[in-house]
Amino acid sequence: MRDIRPKSRLLAFGSAGALVTATLIAGAVSAPAASADSRHGRDREARGAEIAAARAAKAGIDWQDCPADWGLAKPIQCGWVSVPRDYAKPYGKQIKLAVDRIGNTGTKKERQGALVYNPGGPGGSGLRFPTRITNKNAIWANVAKSYDFVGFDPRGVGHSAPISCIDPQEFVKAPKADPVPGSEADKTAQRKLAREYAEGCAERSGAMLPHMTTPNTARDLDVIRAALGEKKLNYLGVSYGTYLGAVYGTLFPGHLRRMIVDSVVDPARENIWYQANLNQDIAFEGRWKDWEDWVAANDAAFHLGTTRAAVQAKWLELRATAKKNPIGGIVGPAELISFFQSAPYYDSSWVPVASVFSKYVAGDTKALVDAAAPDLSDTAGNISAENGNAVYTAVECADAKWPTSWRKWDRDNTRLNKDYPFMTWANAWMNLPCATWPTKQVTPLDVKTHRGLPPVLIVQSTRDAATPYPGAVELHKRFKGSRLITEKGAGSHGVTGLVNPCINERVDSYLLTGKLDGSDVTCAPHATPKP
Repeated sequence: MRDIRPKSRLLAFGSAGALVTATLIAGAVSAPAASADSRHGRDREARGAEIAAARAAKAGIDWQDCPADWGLAKPIQCGWVSVPRDYAKPYGKQIKLAVDRIGNTGTKKERQGALVYNPGGPGGSGLRFPTRITNKNAIWANVAKSYDFVGFDPRGVGHSAPISCIDPQEFVKAPKADPVPGSEADKTAQRKLAREYAEGCAERSGAMLPHMTTPNTARDLDVIRAALGEKKLNYLGVSYGTYLGAVYGTLFPGHLRRMIVDSVVDPARENIWYQANLNQDIAFEGRWKDWEDWVAANDAAFHLGTTRAAVQAKWLELRATAKKNPIGGIVGPAELISFFQSAPYYDSSWVPVASVFSKYVAGDTKALVDAAAPDLSDTAGNISAENGNAVYTAVECADAKWPTSWRKWDRDNTRLNKDYPFMTWANAWMNLPCATWPTKQVTPLDVKTHRGLPPVLIVQSTRDAATPYPGAVELHKRFKGSRLITEKGAGSHGVTGLVNPCINERVDSYLLTGKLDGSDVTCAPHATPKP
């Protein structure tokens, strides 16, 4: 889901001095079966969602030119949709969600409705989705003829009743502590930061926290559908947006027309969210090695070594140097991980990250400082980064019951770090606020097929670091009639935005005609980046 992040947010800085992208995912212990009380609560929320949707269908959306500081020029239009903060109290406190759209580029006859997009996070804004039309993105040109492109800021994000957990300038300040602990004292310090971060969320955003769940965002999505005047939803979700789609499909199967999920979160209850993070640490290590192999194969361009081992040795040397004396006074190991992890995330980062690394090894420290250090003058970007991290934390902490035992966290992450050191501890500290979360944590929804669910298209690469491949297989099993397109041997996160005709043509076909292949499809990987 990297297209959700401008450069100023290349990576969210984890509250505990670790940084892991807010495109990430986190975890929970196995969920108990839903009690009668929780079912009753969901019944009330289902009724509340019906009331809110009926109200929104009547009100519609008052489309206007977008506010100048949103960076969304005409012909993109913006508007607001009101939703209950708490669906169990549909006539209680309302919050406003920011939405935007651009009309289909084809004729009135060609139009098939609105295509609503979520880029992931949790914490990502979808408002830039209509710019795929204004920027003439060739991959989406065929679909744009038939669909309005609609984006939105989910609850808590950006312009939609934004939440916050810490002062944004404080949030981005560097250097932070090395996420890999060298002692028990280091762990104690990180635990204190995580606890303080959770407390800060309660202080700054307490009224919203119990309602920052994926099921509530799915209900919001249905209210947006109604406000758009659409009988059924067409939806594209990437990364965490796939879990949002899976939950929507479970809660509102008869309200879906077409759905594509790309780079899939494993929706199994026991995976949401604690286990998801542990699985991610393993996958990140694999993709990091893929990148190192590519750097070594392109030694003529980067001069970082002709083998993976040689490139890794240079990385460890850089890390040790930054730990001893932060580069430029501000880039320590935490900031390095924040910058370098974009390479295992996205192939589009392979060349830029390797180039900066290469320049540093050749003696140019400025390029690395410019790329990896926070920009304290970019207050808007820092507010956005802090907000993204706050939403990420709030949703994942509220979505599931997390382990509260530090012994469990310590044991699991110490074990994983031995073999998968690149991301393990950074990921752990980012999610540790969930161990002391101050508000209610719900039982994850049991994602499955209910009557009325249409065929869903699932797209996934086998080497994805952020959402490992088994997640797509799991959702495929749970959604009957779905089709899985596997991009074999590739690992860039977010497949539908890349040039791969084997995938692009099938996405077009599904959205334009509703047709899927008779069986699952395996595609060759998209082209590897060239230095």
